[in-house]
Amino acid sequence: MKITKRFVPLRNCIIILTLVIAVSRIANSQDAVIDFESALIGKPMPTWVDQGVTFGLAHQPKKNKSVGRISIFPNLGTNRKGIVNAMANESIPVRATFEKPVKRVQLILWGSTNSSALVEAFDADNKRIAKDGLEHVPVRKRPEDPIPFFELAVEGEEIAYIEISGSQPGGFVAVDEIRWSR
Repeated sequence: MKITKRFVPLRNCIIILTLVIAVSRIANSQDAVIDFESALIGKPMPTWVDQGVTFGLAHQPKKNKSVGRISIFPNLGTNRKGIVNAMANESIPVRATFEKPVKRVQLILWGSTNSSALVEAFDADNKRIAKDGLEHVPVRKRPEDPIPFFELAVEGEEIAYIEISGSQPGGFVAVDEIRWSR
C-alpha cells in the first residue's frame, strides 16, 4: 500500500500536466471566422478590415488609372454576403493579409458562371507556399436554384496572406466566409 500512496501524487501531476498542455493547445489554435454579414453592401472601398485581417486588391489596376476597390456583394439566393474584386473591367486578385502568420485558411466561396477559383497562400517573403483551386466553380442546375457554395483551403507554416482569383473581367469569385487558425 505504501508504494501506491507514493505514486498517487506523481500520477496526479501527470494528469494535471496533460490537461494544461491540452488547454494550451486549444487556446493557441485560435480559430477565427469572418462572414462579412456586418459589412455594407454595394459600397466599393480600397480596403476592409475585420479581426486583424485586411482585405484589399493584390495590386492596383493596370488597364487604367482608377483606384482599385473591393466590394461586399450579396448572394441573392441566400441573403448572405461576400467580398469581391469591384473592378469590372480587370481581374485583380483579392488579398487577405493576416495581422499575425497563420497555418491554415479555409474559405467558403461562390462564383459566377464560367469562373474558375484559385486560392494561393504566401509567406512574408512573398513566396507561394500553398494553393488550392477549381477549374470551374459549381453552377446552378436550374435557374431557380441558389448559386452553390464551395470550399477551398490552404495550409502551410507562416502564411502571411492569401490571394483569391479566377474570375474573368465582368465575373466574380466571392468569399462568403474565411476561417483561419494559427
